Formats: sequence, structure tokens, C-alpha cells
Amino acid sequence: MRFTTDRRYRFALAPADLWSVVAQVDDYQSWWPWLRGFEADQLAAEEVWRCHVQPPLPYSVRFSVSIDEVRAPSTVRATITGDVVGDAQLHITEHPAGSEARLVSCLEPGNGFLKVVARLAAPVVRYGHDWVLDSGARQFSTRAV
Repeated sequence: MRFTTDRRYRFALAPADLWSVVAQVDDYQSWWPWLRGFEADQLAAEEVWRCHVQPPLPYSVRFSVSIDEVRAPSTVRATITGDVVGDAQLHITEHPAGSEARLVSCLEPGNGFLKVVARLAAPVVRYGHDWVLDSGARQFSTRAV
């Protein structure tokens, strides 16, 4: 069960200013209360972030984000391993409103329990995934920008 996402979020900041905020990894847990655990030093290639996410569902996921490529102030490419596996890219571009952040990912369960849950309750798993992304964008907009 693979979950492909292509989301676009707009912010009233120039791309370089948005990038500057996104790079503040020490602030992530204060922006996102569902991010129960987070270990990261910086937004840079070859970094590995450790994450513990609690969607509004009766399970949480732990995974690592290996930062494969960073091209400031526009692009991040990463590989995800753990309870969730796959890849993701963030692209920041100029937009009349300021900037647009496009998040593209292709993820799937990485452990047996989540594979069974995804097979039996795909809409519930999709809801949890979408909730984290969309509420995360709203929270980022109100708390960080």
C-alpha cells in the first residue's frame, strides 16, 4: 500500500525567507505538537533526522529522514526509513503571494503492523497521513511564519 502525495502550500514570505524559517530545525517540535520526538542538527545533505510522529490515530510512527540533497533556497530531497519508508522532496518557488512550498512524497508502511493496518483500513491511514501534512502546514503558517 503506497501513499503518493503532491501538496502545495502558499506563504506570504519570499522564497529565501521561507527557506530561512524551514532551516530552523531546533524549532520543529514547538511548531508541531504531534512531533513527539525529533533529533536533527541541521538542514544539510548527509544529515539523518530521527522522528516520532503521533497522528490522531491509535498508533504512532518512528522513522529516519536521510537528507540526500539540499539546494538552498529551493530544494530538499530525502529518503525515509523505519515504520514508514519511501522518498520525499520539498521544492520552494516564488509565487505572487510570496512563495509556494510543494511537498511530493511516495511512502508506504515499513513494518508488519502498519502494513496490515494499511491493507485493512487504507482510508484511515490516508487520513492520518493527510492530517499530519495539512495540519502541519497550518501550524507552520501560524507558529513559524
